[in-house]
Amino acid sequence: MAIADTTPDATTVPEETAILEARGVTKHFAVKRKGREFLTRPARTVHAVDDVSLELHRGRVTALVGESGSGKSTVARLLAQLHPLTSGEIRYAGRPATAGRGRRFRDWCSNVQLIFQDPFASLNPVHTVRYHLTRALRVHGRAGRDKAELESNLHALLTQVQLTPPERYIDAFPHELSGGQRQRVAIARALAADPAVLLADEPVSMLDVSIRLGVLNLLADLRERLRLAVLYITHDIASARYFADTTLVMYAGRMVEGGDSETVTQQPAHPYTRLLIDSAPDPDRVAAGGEAEQETETPRGEPPSLITPPEGCRFHPRCPAAMERCRTAVPPRFALPEDGHWAACWLYDGAEAEQ
Repeated sequence: MAIADTTPDATTVPEETAILEARGVTKHFAVKRKGREFLTRPARTVHAVDDVSLELHRGRVTALVGESGSGKSTVARLLAQLHPLTSGEIRYAGRPATAGRGRRFRDWCSNVQLIFQDPFASLNPVHTVRYHLTRALRVHGRAGRDKAELESNLHALLTQVQLTPPERYIDAFPHELSGGQRQRVAIARALAADPAVLLADEPVSMLDVSIRLGVLNLLADLRERLRLAVLYITHDIASARYFADTTLVMYAGRMVEGGDSETVTQQPAHPYTRLLIDSAPDPDRVAAGGEAEQETETPRGEPPSLITPPEGCRFHPRCPAAMERCRTAVPPRFALPEDGHWAACWLYDGAEAEQ
């Protein structure tokens, strides 16, 4: 069902209903073959995302955490409907949704906006901030009735992202701004559509450490004031604990753990989540002037090729707790004692399996 003319008003969606939901979403990319490869090499497929399910709720931040190449950005692009699904379903406000093309895709973008990782690459260097924001307002029918109203809307957008006074930034080119200011302009451009959902694809990873917190605090403030549903994609599980209400952990195209951010980061269940946490800088260890001993054996090896992913649990070649069963069968999600906490790991076979 297309969303054009049938999309529910996001402000009327009950709190318990996910504003954006992925159900069993899968995306495989065919590997291009050139020249004689058509005759000598069989067709190959990249299993970028397999059977991913998640829910985004208004006024809440969901973090999607994992190493580079785990499929996080592909999930964001699937939710933004920049790629067609191989299988699965995307639902908006409880209804199946397909963006299509043309006006229907524009209508989808009015509800779901994607913020890219590199603000300099996502802004046209030959155009000013005024051009970027004016174009976004006009595309989504929010430019106003006259020039004065347009100017007022432009100033309001810059004020929302704390670029004040607006006159200082509105006629600047991207190269005249710092990385943090460029990312704020990119966020303002997304807000020009008046969306219900923001998909933030590693929005602070290209920024200096000193200004990352400011951008995260801005997103948190916008989430609170505008009741936005935010998907925060990151490889930094420590920032997920600080910023997100819910944390989902992804490895090699599959979800492996999820739950309340405090629970996932303080009581990690999956061996891969423990690896991410052990890899994060530990202030206590640094203050002690040395390396603390690891409580568990360090996982070995590198992430697998997604062209030929391992059978069973995709983490088993690196997992210090791998069993024979892990090599042959994909583990389901097992519900853990903490409310809403789950792990896709055979170590918890005694727990209740989620459907």
